[in-house]
Amino acid sequence: MAVATTTAPTASTSGLWSWITTVDHKRIGIMYAVSAFVFFLVGGTEALLIRLQLATPNGTLLSADAYNQLFTMHGLTMVFAVIMPIAAAYQNYFVPLQIGARDVAFPRLNAFAFWLFLFSALFLYSSFVVGGAPDGAWVGYAPLSTQLKEFIRMDYYAIGAQLLGVASLAGSVNFIATIFTMRAPGMTLLRMPVFTWMTVVTSFLLLLSLPVIGVGLWQILFDRNFGTLFYAAQAQGDPLLWQHLFWIFGHPEVYVLILPAMGIVSEILPVFSRKPLFGYAFVVFSGIAIGFLGFGVWAHHMFTAGLGPVAEAGFGLATMLIAIPTGVKIFNWIGTTWGGKLRLTTAMLFSLGFIAMFVIGGLSGVTHSIVPADTQQHDSYYIVAHFHYVLFGGAVFGYMAGIYYWFPKWTGRFLDEKLGKVQFWITFVGFNLTFAPMHILGLDGMPRRTYRYPEGLGFEFWNLLATIGSFLIALGVLLLLINLVKSYRKGAPAPADPWDGRTLEWTTSSPPPVHNFDEIPVVHHVDDFWYRKYGVDEEGRAVRVPEVTGGTVEVEVGGEDHGEAGHDIHMPSPSYFPIIAAAGVVVIGAGLTFSSTPLVGFTLLGLGVIVTLWGLMGWAGEPITKEAH
Repeated sequence: MAVATTTAPTASTSGLWSWITTVDHKRIGIMYAVSAFVFFLVGGTEALLIRLQLATPNGTLLSADAYNQLFTMHGLTMVFAVIMPIAAAYQNYFVPLQIGARDVAFPRLNAFAFWLFLFSALFLYSSFVVGGAPDGAWVGYAPLSTQLKEFIRMDYYAIGAQLLGVASLAGSVNFIATIFTMRAPGMTLLRMPVFTWMTVVTSFLLLLSLPVIGVGLWQILFDRNFGTLFYAAQAQGDPLLWQHLFWIFGHPEVYVLILPAMGIVSEILPVFSRKPLFGYAFVVFSGIAIGFLGFGVWAHHMFTAGLGPVAEAGFGLATMLIAIPTGVKIFNWIGTTWGGKLRLTTAMLFSLGFIAMFVIGGLSGVTHSIVPADTQQHDSYYIVAHFHYVLFGGAVFGYMAGIYYWFPKWTGRFLDEKLGKVQFWITFVGFNLTFAPMHILGLDGMPRRTYRYPEGLGFEFWNLLATIGSFLIALGVLLLLINLVKSYRKGAPAPADPWDGRTLEWTTSSPPPVHNFDEIPVVHHVDDFWYRKYGVDEEGRAVRVPEVTGGTVEVEVGGEDHGEAGHDIHMPSPSYFPIIAAAGVVVIGAGLTFSSTPLVGFTLLGLGVIVTLWGLMGWAGEPITKEAH
């Protein structure tokens, strides 16, 4: 046994240049988190403008054109620039720590993925000042996405989404390689934390689904700019082909957004219930089952498209089946809390709120397996309510729980719990006040994607209520921002293991050193860190092991090449080539977007190719690691 310390080889950790060139998975995770939070504020502002427009009948705040751009960009932002990157933030920071690794398998590819995501999202937003933002909804249905070729708005959609997909593919490959090849000695697959398992599932979902939407996006670009007719019904093309390609990606994408949040909740509930996760193996395999079945339900988004009774029955049945592994998770979470010694921290409150809101979203989702009900609800505000209960009440609540749970590990300081609990209740009330009325609006017949409605239809009260609720959510986000800034600067210091955690990230200092672990741990159990701290008395109760006290953690170490005391630790060197390569790829995308203007398009294409090749050649030729002591 050797005592973990914080002495470590360190690279330069100060200044803007150190962040630009970093390949440290923890710093990249922080940059994902900050970027996602900024886009969350932007997407939230778009949502507030939408709600103000709909607060009263015959709203005049936004024109129809502005409204179409805003609700399209709100959807694209929240899915691709907020929820996916905040999941990537947690995965980048904590997966290597949870599996006992010093970094990801491909640190430079990790940096490339982040910069490509950030530049792609900024490229998408640059459309506001160059002809207008995409305006065909985040689903981009043809022929809406292929007409009006005098505007390049949907070209931004086709290229921007394509580039964001490439960034996600790079990240997914990296996580799969890291988790399957870099786990600590003794960490078998069924000893991995649930959050790491959900990262595996989502990585495979992205790896299998993104190429499908990639094909569809290229076809949109070619239909718009190069005379192809993939989606032109008048020329024997098929507009429904886009819907199939989109939803074969789009429905697994829903689970890409929610499964990491499920993993976070599965880490938090045992810690604050002081019990092991009830049915660990069932939770893991139900997550795998959700990923597998997620590829078989896409056409329940198309029950109004005339697929025929056989296809509708099959996809309706698959939609019912996917509720089974989801229900397994919910019952296991409830079983974890049952009889536990609950500590109602802010992280725990958001986790319990996640369960409650996700149950409501899941129940409304099951109604979509009933073809006649789905047909009536389709393109109504009932659907808006459903997916916000899943993706805000579910995913966002889960990620907020993760902020309060892991902030001490990120920063070495606690968030303010009193302010956090106020934020939770304001957010909880505001969320339900916003989206619960939308169920009623949808069943009363209010259509989605309408920028105004006349008086006398019974929509006024519920829309006003939803708008008031949206501003309560905004207040909750403001309180979170205040809490983050205040606590980062002056929060109470946090020890290495502030919550009495169960997984390996709590064995190292807060924040962790550059190299994560002085010595790679050897794992013997699920929740291995818990078993290092606790034994069992004669009555079967957990008893603290005396030698593990005061935040000092003893870790059994592995083989001779794992950085034992006195040995050199080799960490990846900083590099600016990934950011250059990412910038070049986005410039190439900009060139394709302006293909209708040959001079601009070819200039950008040529410049992008040169910059990309410069980045890739430099990347390939530089040393991989720098030795430090």
